Amino acid sequence: MKKLTIIIFLLGITSTGFCQLKSRSFEAIDSLQQIQKRKIIVFIHTDWCKFCQSMKNTTFKNQEIIEDLNFNFYFVDLNGEEKRDIIFNNQVFKYQPSGNNVGVHELALQLGTMNNQIVYPVLCVLNEKNEIIMQYSNYLNPKDFKLLLEKLKE
Repeated sequence: MKKLTIIIFLLGITSTGFCQLKSRSFEAIDSLQQIQKRKIIVFIHTDWCKFCQSMKNTTFKNQEIIEDLNFNFYFVDLNGEEKRDIIFNNQVFKYQPSGNNVGVHELALQLGTMNNQIVYPVLCVLNEKNEIIMQYSNYLNPKDFKLLLEKLKE
């Protein structure tokens, strides 16, 4: 009886808004696409970008957005200054230093460059074949992000 109560409690928490956004790695997405094809939404950000942090604390905390992203897309949270190598689409991407403890990751550049520059935050949407179908470089509030997700599901 005690176990049943705990299970019901945990299910209640999950269904009442404590669902967390599932951020996948690029390596995991390669495998997941073999099982179920979905569009990939990549959020490219840095630790120093105030608009990036604002999106993390508002847009990506919205329960409707979290549920939509978890159910309909693969979501990747990519720090543009990530220092580890990332394997994606059978290719290795590396951190490219540009000064003393400054640089950018090759994959962030590949996915986030628009008009020959990268401006954070960047949303990059990939289709099921890992091809870029959309890039957006600006803060998106929850309302506008929901509209974007609806259009992507069409």
